[in-house]
Amino acid sequence: MPESDMISWTSGTWTTEPVTAEERDGTLVVTAAEGSDAWRHTAYGFVHDTEHALLAPLAVGEAMEVSFRAPWDGQFDQTGIFVRRDDEHWIKAGVEYADGHLGLGAVVTDIRSDWSVGHVDDWHGSELTVRVSRWADAVIVRARAAGGEWRLVRVAPFDGSAAASAGPFLAGPTRPGLVVTFTRWTRSSADDALH
Repeated sequence: MPESDMISWTSGTWTTEPVTAEERDGTLVVTAAEGSDAWRHTAYGFVHDTEHALLAPLAVGEAMEVSFRAPWDGQFDQTGIFVRRDDEHWIKAGVEYADGHLGLGAVVTDIRSDWSVGHVDDWHGSELTVRVSRWADAVIVRARAAGGEWRLVRVAPFDGSAAASAGPFLAGPTRPGLVVTFTRWTRSSADDALH
């Protein structure tokens, strides 16, 4: 992967303010509000735009990585990275705890949301990293656990002519008290290949 630059926790702007966000020894410890989530229409029939995403500009040709730890014990607890063009065009990618399993996936929203997910129960307890690379016509999502091998998660269409921003996100759709420790936020040049 290309050499990366750290992004300051104070460089971003929250889409929705979390309950608390506190810098501790270089990390950012964030508490999600109960009922926070991001979704548009598909299958569930509702629109939720109350996720906590700390966003900074992401240009074509750039990549962003977010690393984090979470307890993974609340139904639909989720965290990772959020890429946003506007209210109706965004991607959330990372992990979600549902029905006793930890799932790695992405929600890609182009007016309506879709969702892809697969179990990664062996990642429970590890520091996780999600990486997005912005190409002229796509966002490439990769993830890994504890510095292991990168896993391709998604290749999603994304308008390269539009301004976009990205950064760490979390949501606690069903309970109060989800606390996520974000350990790293970096920017680098985008990956130049899918494989």
